[in-house]
This record gives sequence, C-alpha cells and structure tokens, in this order.
Amino acid sequence: QVQLVESWGGLVQPGGSLNLSCVGSVIVFSRYAMGWYRWPQGKERELVAAIYSSGRIAYKDFVKGRFTISRDNAKTLLYLQMTNLQPEDAAHYQCQAVERETGSWGRGTQVTVSS
Repeated sequence: QVQLVESWGGLVQPGGSLNLSCVGSVIVFSRYAMGWYRWPQGKERELVAAIYSSGRIAYKDFVKGRFTISRDNAKTLLYLQMTNLQPEDAAHYQCQAVERETGSWGRGTQVTVSS
C-alpha cells in the first residue's frame, strides 16, 4: 500500500500552463511504475501519461507534445508539466503507483481551464 498525495492543480486560462506533483510514501520509489490519470466531470477516467521504473515513458495522443511526465526517485516525486492547456483538459487529475499487480491511487487534484 502506497500513500500518494497530488498537489498544485488550479485554474488556468486556455493556452496556459500548470505543473502537478505527486509525492509517494514509499522508500524505494524507483521500483514503482507511475502514471497520471484524469477524470473529466461526467466522463470516464483515462490515462494521460505513464513513466515506468525503467524510465520508459508513454503518452496518450491527445497530450503528446503538450504534457511532460517525469519523476525524481530520490524525492519520491512524480511530476506532470502541462502546457497549452485547453478546456477539454479540465479534469480531476490523479496519480497511480504500481508494483507488480498492486496499484495505489492518490485522491487527486482539480485542474480547471477557463477564460
């Protein structure tokens, strides 16, 4: 069981930027595959980006080139840098940690994109 806490969501205008973070409670953070998901209001939760223990990164097509996922294993931190945000990016963003078949979720942080 990993405790995860997301931070730094907020309100941004279209075209703006926002950087999210997620801190984990585990000591050996590097063993976990990490991902960012988002849950738009009234829609299904969807994967945004993932970064694996090997360092390999995967993005969904709708954020590729705009979002950057990264991690700092020593600080047990996961980041999501978001640029050129659009109204369709508005959602409750959550981070996930997975080791083997066990996954943990953070409570999430809200991102609102509005002019």
